[in-house]
Amino acid sequence: MIFLELLAMLIVILIAAEVFTNALEHLGEKLGISEGVTGSLFAAVGTALPETSVPLLALLAGTQNASTNEEIGVGAILGAPLMLATLSICLMAVAVWKRRGTQGHLRPERTGLTRDLNFFIFAFSFAAIAMFVPHTLVTVRYGLGLVMVMTYFIYVMMTIKASKGLVDEGHVTEAGGEMFLCKAGLPNNTIVITIQLLLGLVMLVAGAKGFIHGVEEAAHLLGISALLLSLLIIPIATELPEKVNSILWVRKGKDTLAFGNITGAMVFQGTLLPAIGIMLTPWEPRKEVLLGVVLTLVAAVWLRYLVANGGLRVWHLLVNGGVYVTYLLLVLS
Repeated sequence: MIFLELLAMLIVILIAAEVFTNALEHLGEKLGISEGVTGSLFAAVGTALPETSVPLLALLAGTQNASTNEEIGVGAILGAPLMLATLSICLMAVAVWKRRGTQGHLRPERTGLTRDLNFFIFAFSFAAIAMFVPHTLVTVRYGLGLVMVMTYFIYVMMTIKASKGLVDEGHVTEAGGEMFLCKAGLPNNTIVITIQLLLGLVMLVAGAKGFIHGVEEAAHLLGISALLLSLLIIPIATELPEKVNSILWVRKGKDTLAFGNITGAMVFQGTLLPAIGIMLTPWEPRKEVLLGVVLTLVAAVWLRYLVANGGLRVWHLLVNGGVYVTYLLLVLS
């Protein structure tokens, strides 16, 4: 029964994210912004909402068990960047392997991808350092959290600033389909877009709340920690279906949108959420946590190295999938 409840809450979360993202695409088109902004900011944040809502609600209004809330929160916070930098990137390569070949090139807009990876590596390194800061040094821990929040703010400003040049080069955003509420006869205007955004957000909170309680019960039933369950299950269940957008985009040759959707989400989830974790949870270097952080950084640095040295080929991204498999083997052994 508990697994049916988890499935039901997951369906609610994914529908909510689809409703929210659909409205964001139309907002981006109406504002006339670039694909880079839509991919790295709008789509990335929109598709990151499911697993973003889970740790936030777990920490702020989760179960009666504070320790379980913290484990779910930390697991969901760190599991998402790990999955994005490894499994999600790899699945894009698998999607075009037959068409482009093992040596085939992927050609996302270089400056935006470089910016995303630079910011993520910088911020996530602070998340790793914070694990070794004693809890008694509250000021230092809060200071690190503030640095990470400011890092995302600067990232947003730089991404928006670069938008005009990309629009002039022909990288303007185009919505992929009709807005959901417009199918019911409502006009496509700012008010209706806002209503759909709020509708998606309300559904998202409700679904995440139920999912948190389901994870707690499932962890007891399976005899494993809520931390490990959150690290492995929540990101795959809540984020991976939404990253189908990237697979569809890369198959259509829209490499910039495909990569921006993933690396933009990495920046979002490598800055704001770890900052909250640092300030509201023990944030300790437990084996599964520290290993996840290290391998996430390895995968991101590998991508950054490739971008700076000859570009991305299909087989390069398969290496990222190998990093994820390595993590599974190490934590489950």
